Amino acid sequence: MSDAAPADGRTLEPWEVFRQEKDGDPMRHGGSVMAPDATLALHYAREMFGRRQESVHLWVVRRTDIHDLADVDLLQPPLDRSFKKPGGYVMRDKLAAAREVSGQSQPKANKGAR
Repeated sequence: MSDAAPADGRTLEPWEVFRQEKDGDPMRHGGSVMAPDATLALHYAREMFGRRQESVHLWVVRRTDIHDLADVDLLQPPLDRSFKKPGGYVMRDKLAAAREVSGQSQPKANKGAR
């Protein structure tokens, strides 16, 4: 991990730690560490979240590099996309209407060959 700006070695800054408990699990926020640079932030995160084998994967991110996105228009598009949800299309009703128009009765259940 490389630093975007050189640190003077004395100024501590917060680093956020995300951890994965086992393979296949999502990354979750584990906490934060205070460190002057990325190398020490990695060491501190490993010491706090990895020494007892409680994590298999760690992400260490400088807090100032995390950007908040709260744009309502981007997160909630104005277009109606209800047709993409499976509950919006009921096939049973459409089949019943088609059978009624064609004059067919409902098909009998197939008991299968034994």
